[in-house]
Amino acid sequence: MRSSSCSPSSVPSSPSVSTLTSLPPPAPQIPSAFRQSLRSWWSNVGQKQAQISEQRILLRLPYFSKYSKPPSTTPEAPLTVTSSLVPLSKPKHYLNTLAISSTDPDTAPSAAPPAVLLHGYGAGLGFFFRNIPSLGWWAEQRRTSVYALDWLGMGRSARVPFTVKAKRDDVSARVHEAESFFIDSLEEWREAMGLERMTLIGHSLGAYLSVAYALRHPERVSKLILLSPAGVPRGPNYTEISREMTDHGADPEGEHHSHPDRDSSNAEPATGKRLAGMRSGQKKHSHQAEPQSFGRKVFTYLWEEGWSPFQVVRSTLFWGPMLVGKYSSRRFQGLDEEETRDLHDYILNITMAKGSGEYCISHLLEPGAHARMPLVDRVGALKIPITFVYGDHDWMDPLGGMQSVEALRQAGNGEGKMYIVNNAGHHLYLDNPDAVNALLLKELDKQHQSYSHLRNDSDSTDSSSEHSSPDGYNAFYS
Repeated sequence: MRSSSCSPSSVPSSPSVSTLTSLPPPAPQIPSAFRQSLRSWWSNVGQKQAQISEQRILLRLPYFSKYSKPPSTTPEAPLTVTSSLVPLSKPKHYLNTLAISSTDPDTAPSAAPPAVLLHGYGAGLGFFFRNIPSLGWWAEQRRTSVYALDWLGMGRSARVPFTVKAKRDDVSARVHEAESFFIDSLEEWREAMGLERMTLIGHSLGAYLSVAYALRHPERVSKLILLSPAGVPRGPNYTEISREMTDHGADPEGEHHSHPDRDSSNAEPATGKRLAGMRSGQKKHSHQAEPQSFGRKVFTYLWEEGWSPFQVVRSTLFWGPMLVGKYSSRRFQGLDEEETRDLHDYILNITMAKGSGEYCISHLLEPGAHARMPLVDRVGALKIPITFVYGDHDWMDPLGGMQSVEALRQAGNGEGKMYIVNNAGHHLYLDNPDAVNALLLKELDKQHQSYSHLRNDSDSTDSSSEHSSPDGYNAFYS
């Protein structure tokens, strides 16, 4: 990893690096009965188990085990790969980080800024295991770095107390405090890693916080790629956070139905017709037309009181592994059996960990996942390229993305765009990784008008990005 550029007093110690000394055991079976759930809760949950579950997923990356055992014995290794806990300025504050860096970094002004993957609500960096290999290949080809990290209070990052002191009716102050919990720690992390500018690739809440970070630190962000971003449109809209627990990913109605007439290998530019079709499907699942129902009132009350859905899972104790198993088995149908078991064990451990950053949700979003301060009303201040990406079966209302592209245009920024990924739901990067990976590589390599002054006649990035393919990385890393 890059050396820190900040003073010794701001970073209390060097990162705690995790190395592989032995292969972790296979993930346990997903429990389907109480006795199995009890056994799993007793033996497969905890801080050490969380580390093992993450390592098990990272070993799916073809180069992780090859380059993560220092010292590297691979001659002329093109990349260094480390998994570490990067300390922040406050005691016991740290961000769990996967770093993939070129051993021969490009130092030219036109060099590609490092890409940073930022997960969504209650998730972790392990969710990107189907995307990191392609991004690692990109880092090697462009002689740059890719990072994936857990937000403070989530994943395997420090589970520190989360508090908001602002009064409930002071919406602006509440949102600012809640965003600062994550934004300030990300900025400290950037300083600790010695990065000047970054491309942020965020999913869901991670996309929302990426925009919030860019608004606060615009000089540090080169571009934004937002995967199914939360908190974009004004309410009411068809966003239904409850659908995360009921949908079947690319097949939200559980009918195993896809669209053979649509190209699933590439993301398609969004059109008004596609947008209307998506919103029509979302409307069928929306319960927001029933605000006076008893269940809705209870949900709203709990939400406003700072309730977290993960509290429910933790409070069930022995039943927790079985509840998580039902979600994992239903939601990630596109994974094979072993991948599903690995991801289930990972989700279980980060879900059962101490509650922390998850309590931000009621301060940032209204009940039903409408943003208290929608990004569509704020994004026009940004002067960088911004790409919105949605799955065609997404439960995030894509109207906000289209409106944001228009808001950017009206503000003089013509580098906002929006894509639809076919046969994909909210976790589009897992549901259709090939299409998402192809789009990520295209957007990372795209030369924008904003940076035309950095190019020269000998720069061949455009042509190489259009015609090169990540297929080559498998030959080297396997």
